Amino acid sequence: MAMTTQNDDHDKVYALTLPQRRSSVAVFSSPHSGRDYPRALLERSHLDALTLRSSEDAFVEQLFAAAPGCGAPLIAARYPRAWIDLNRSADELDPALVAGAPKAPRSPRINAGLGVIPRVVSESRAIHHGKISLSEAERRIAACYRPYHAKLRELLDQAHRPAGMAILFDCHSMPHDALSGAPRIRGSRPEIVLGDRFGASCDRWVMDAALDIFTGAGFRVARNSPFAGGYITQAYGRPSRRYHAIQVEIDRSIYMDERRIEKRADFAVVQRQISDIIRKLCQLGTDSLSVAAE
Repeated sequence: MAMTTQNDDHDKVYALTLPQRRSSVAVFSSPHSGRDYPRALLERSHLDALTLRSSEDAFVEQLFAAAPGCGAPLIAARYPRAWIDLNRSADELDPALVAGAPKAPRSPRINAGLGVIPRVVSESRAIHHGKISLSEAERRIAACYRPYHAKLRELLDQAHRPAGMAILFDCHSMPHDALSGAPRIRGSRPEIVLGDRFGASCDRWVMDAALDIFTGAGFRVARNSPFAGGYITQAYGRPSRRYHAIQVEIDRSIYMDERRIEKRADFAVVQRQISDIIRKLCQLGTDSLSVAAE
């Protein structure tokens, strides 16, 4: 199936690839794979480039590039997570980083320096010294955060309108070391973790089907441990209204060299596995589309 890359006023914020014809209720989103680092960030940060990129879900949008060819849109962030974290609420401002941030109950994410404007990258390494102004934080949110979420909501509503159903696959990667305490699958660490916030963000049948599809492709798959889903699955998963959301976490070590942030030699093999999975995920809920077309 042919596809088109859409350019609009926000093409610097996200890359959006649309299928020529929407034949799926699925939407794929990669909010942490952006790697267009603003000069202001590079000049201000005292971290080297590789360290700064350590919180990036490198190459995830490429792993899921088959989605438009299977009838579903793919939206991917262009700005990096170190600049703006799209998987946070817009009001998760860190007072330790943002001067004048409103006083509010602090979440564990904010305490860890991982608010909507991150203070640290992985392993709690500070991005830069000092604070930024509240006005700068608000500019980043207005310019980068809100357009992405507005488009994501639009894509989900477009899927939901004809079929009465939409399924969001929120695509991420996880450091291999983050799996040290994960439940063992066939005696080994999981390679994929699917999160539905313990059933709050999607119906059981959707999660069961996704787990079967990933497992059937040969991956070791865990459910909700150690990652049950973040802000995006929480915000967009409304199973009572038939908006379903699943977070997909892929072990980085199976497709890339984590230290160098380079693709492994067998990247294409993993990409083909994921492409086959995408094709099957895109078939979920298509009976609703068929009924709507009658």
